[in-house]
Amino acid sequence: MSEQPPPLTGAPFLKHLTRGLYEPRGFQSLAESAERSSKHNREIIAQIPLWQGWRESANRIKACAIANLDRLLVQFEQNITARGATVLWAENAEEANRHVLQIAREHQVRTVVKAKSMVSEELEVNHVLSAAGIRAVETDLGEYLVQLAEQRPIHIVTPALHMSASDCGKLFAEKLGEPYTAEHRKLTDIARRHLREDFLQADMGMSGVNFGIADTGTICIVENEGNAGLSTAAPKVHVALMGIEKVIPRIDYLPQFLNLLARSGTGQKLTTYTHLIHGSTPGRKLYVIIIDNGRSNVLADPAARMALYCIRCGACLNICPVYRRAAGWAYGWVYPGPIGSVLTPHLVGIDQAGTLPFASSLCGACSEMCPVRIDLAHQLVHLRHRAVNEPSPMKSWIERLTWKAFAWMMSGPLRYRMAMLGVRIGVRLARFLPWHPGKLGAWTRGRELPEVPPREPFRAWWRRNGGALKPPEKT
Repeated sequence: MSEQPPPLTGAPFLKHLTRGLYEPRGFQSLAESAERSSKHNREIIAQIPLWQGWRESANRIKACAIANLDRLLVQFEQNITARGATVLWAENAEEANRHVLQIAREHQVRTVVKAKSMVSEELEVNHVLSAAGIRAVETDLGEYLVQLAEQRPIHIVTPALHMSASDCGKLFAEKLGEPYTAEHRKLTDIARRHLREDFLQADMGMSGVNFGIADTGTICIVENEGNAGLSTAAPKVHVALMGIEKVIPRIDYLPQFLNLLARSGTGQKLTTYTHLIHGSTPGRKLYVIIIDNGRSNVLADPAARMALYCIRCGACLNICPVYRRAAGWAYGWVYPGPIGSVLTPHLVGIDQAGTLPFASSLCGACSEMCPVRIDLAHQLVHLRHRAVNEPSPMKSWIERLTWKAFAWMMSGPLRYRMAMLGVRIGVRLARFLPWHPGKLGAWTRGRELPEVPPREPFRAWWRRNGGALKPPEKT
């Protein structure tokens, strides 16, 4: 099994910096798959008259949970500990990884089977385990594929969304020595056969947590392949990684989220498997590591707190026109798409990820699709404001001066006209400069400057012709 790619620390939304960073040849298949998934989700949602009511209800439940996070987390810990589980707390990734390694050494772990977990991607836990001589195997099929390919997940629900059946067949032939095939059933059988041995031999299983239920001390894990059930039940030790925002107050609220998560994530009425784990069973050990890792930064910002409502369905990624063109690696960290552009600046620091909120057209489609009604568009605007106004080592004096000049220019009609006159003169003079006038850094990476500007500005043209324009007559 190949080791994971080396850790990433930044999140600049700049394609020239991320090109070749474990990304595939192209993104056409991803764009088509995302569009297909999004269309299917919208068709499913349109058939549910109560959908908007469900969204509103889930939003209120999450708002209540986040507002009472301290009390609910303590209640969750008390209830699951009473059933034999061991709860550990981690302020950051380093502390969480120390807990994982300590558990592994205590139980003499050599192989770990992992169910899908975005938190484990945050922690770079595969890389940490490998450095300690412990073999970590992803058992979700998509995660298994990207691990074999030495890539990173491209999507938070479907990690190998960019891979075709032919790509998978070539990968299995190269990495596993299997005969090439592009038949879906045969590819699944190959993965199942190889993973079965890992399930039987593993010393420890690891999973994420979709929901932590405070009043019963229950962790809920949802999946479609059965690998999470095997990862949590086959080995003698189970480690569950849970972000602090995953807690909900009561088990009565769980069906509300299961209805939303399945339909928004995969277009199903319900995922194939829903595991409810109330504590450890005789002869087995259950550890729950509750992880902050920057989430308190989101909690401390009242305007951003809603981002913690996310249930990781991936609907905002599928609908996002920017994500479809740029794909996951361009976002530079674990969470891509609109939710990544909102969460990452909080989790890794706005000084590192301050460019991500600008990776959006602000079309608002993500807000409309979010099953828990996170207002992602306004979250992005809020972070743009912070990125521009907060000091950052990423900002050069030239950038700061440029934005101050832009703000001055846009603050009055006379200033704007003067600036546009300067631009028109500058474009005309640029042809005499020794460097090519069509290249102005990132701004002209995807556009060209006109060789000769129009004879008159639009405002003058409108004053001369606008009054004469009439709407078309109705027929």
